Amino acid sequence: MVLVDGTTLLMPDTEDNQKSYPQQGSQKPGLGFPIVRLVGLLSLATGSCMGYALGPYQGKGSGETSLFSRLIDQLSQDDLLIADRYYTSYAIIALLIKQGTLLVFRQRSTVKSDFRRGTRLGVKDHIIGIKKPKKKPVWMSEEKFTELPNELFVREFAVKGIVYVTTLMDAEIYSKKALPELYQQRWKIELDFRTIKTHMGMEMLRCQTAEMVEKEIAVNLLAYNLVRANLAGAAHIHNQEPRYLSFMATVQLMRSAIGLCIMRTAKALHS
Repeated sequence: MVLVDGTTLLMPDTEDNQKSYPQQGSQKPGLGFPIVRLVGLLSLATGSCMGYALGPYQGKGSGETSLFSRLIDQLSQDDLLIADRYYTSYAIIALLIKQGTLLVFRQRSTVKSDFRRGTRLGVKDHIIGIKKPKKKPVWMSEEKFTELPNELFVREFAVKGIVYVTTLMDAEIYSKKALPELYQQRWKIELDFRTIKTHMGMEMLRCQTAEMVEKEIAVNLLAYNLVRANLAGAAHIHNQEPRYLSFMATVQLMRSAIGLCIMRTAKALHS
């Protein structure tokens, strides 16, 4: 199962950084920091980063869905993607269905659900057809938009006043009571982003140029994944869930191990 969401990171106020990742337009020059938007795919089971895309904070093609469009083909067939309603668009759902990626999303608040329509599966639970919109999203070419089907079918259901959209169509296998509990796991990506920004020191990046900022992000996420890999290995050995183990405690243990290795190496070289 895969989670997707976006976050933002700040960086030093240099001319090069401002050129690629300008600060908010409402801020006067010299009174703000350049901002990069990051959209990531994270594993629900381990919290590891499976892929990410970067872009400026604002401007055409800088939104979360635009960045996510670069990551769609990194999802595999039979992956299950969990995302908030910001990602619930015709084009995204159509592309995910095409490659066999399953999904559980919140329905957009602008959509008025009518459970009298479609094929009824139960109380406030049905399969409906959605017509292709006339306007393409900014991140998709006319050619790719033309290739999308004119209609697609999804399952829509409501629990406690919240409406969800999914491609898990079988109501007997995928209960509408169980799916919201699964969807609640989405909040874990927000904790993962907080861990990345706080424990990996990425809230304020350090590099002075956009090229080095991008490398800094890549190295930090690599280090983050190495910690997650150690957590997963330890969890497997002790028959535990990786997310039940402390990320920060693992970082401290790895730092101690690295320090010990350096010390022993130095002693060996001088013996």
